[in-house]
Amino acid sequence: MNVFPKKKKNKKHGNILILILTVGLAFFSLIAIYSASGYVAKTQYGDAWYFVRKQGVGFAVGLVVMLFCCRFDYHKLQGKKARWVCYVIPVILLGLVFVPGLGKTNYGATRWIGIGGFTLQPSELAKYGFVIFASAYMADNMGRIRTFKGVLPVLLTGGVVCVLIIIEPNMSVTMCVALVMLSMLFVGGMKMKHFLIIFIPAMLAVPIMIIAEPYRMSRLSAFIDPWESPKGEGYQLIQSLYALGNGGWFGTGLFNSRQKYRFLPFAESDFILSIIGEELGFVGVFVLFGVCITLVLQGIKTAREAPDFFSFLLASGITLVYGVQTLINALVVSGSIPPTGLPLPLISSGNTSLIITMASMGVLYSISTSTKEKSKVIQ
Repeated sequence: MNVFPKKKKNKKHGNILILILTVGLAFFSLIAIYSASGYVAKTQYGDAWYFVRKQGVGFAVGLVVMLFCCRFDYHKLQGKKARWVCYVIPVILLGLVFVPGLGKTNYGATRWIGIGGFTLQPSELAKYGFVIFASAYMADNMGRIRTFKGVLPVLLTGGVVCVLIIIEPNMSVTMCVALVMLSMLFVGGMKMKHFLIIFIPAMLAVPIMIIAEPYRMSRLSAFIDPWESPKGEGYQLIQSLYALGNGGWFGTGLFNSRQKYRFLPFAESDFILSIIGEELGFVGVFVLFGVCITLVLQGIKTAREAPDFFSFLLASGITLVYGVQTLINALVVSGSIPPTGLPLPLISSGNTSLIITMASMGVLYSISTSTKEKSKVIQ
């Protein structure tokens, strides 16, 4: 039984700061990507604007989708059919990744579906599809979440997503989904003893997954001592640290990075933060993460003031996906955790990630409009 009464949304008012920060970060990504990729794009594709053009298309589509989601009645996602559609379609797409001719493999990982010039990364959809399903299920089963049997549907659906992503392989996104799943169960009211029963084995499984794959062991060794293999597994982390160190307090200046000249791999995607740090320095990175943290705080505020339990869980899940992914990327780039491929949301090159993240922020704004209406009713 849902103890939070649903309120009609006021579509004219909401937390506009969510949209401003989202669009601001997405627009900044165009500048950052041009700086990080211009040289490589020119030498490899003959067009310095190659990655920027692709990101620009993603930005335009993301803006349209975000505005649509701002006016969308997100409560429709709570319906049993809608929640299953949101979950099952991404799971099917994750399975299609392994179909010969559809799945695209890069650097030993099959993570994309490619049709002609169009590519899609299903794991980006799967993260939010799971959040929608888990939010709807827990909102409809508040009492059952206090029992271990009651949390099994969330664990099973989240586990299926994690298994399909880990065999791509993509351990970083798997960890992101697992952390979001555990966090949502916690905020959803799971008992602490049940949480620990799940959390402890999950943490013990991490070293097992690392040992199971030789390339993960190599990355772990490179993380412990990257200078042991400066031209091998440790190369990328060393170049990232060089970039951040070269930036100092105020950076070398916009467009003046040295590491982007083929020294740092994936400079426009997973390691774009290194180039930003080199060009804008510690102060620039501090400001950037100040904006990111502000966006997370707006998500927390929206969840805290949500008019019903489903809205609370959905806002929490969206905020968790963005916050966890941003944190993991920052830790990887700074050498605080072993290197792993995970983009910086709203900043890194990649249309699927950009469009889906902007859409999720549109839903978050829509939830905030319900929050505004609730405040008026209380007053």
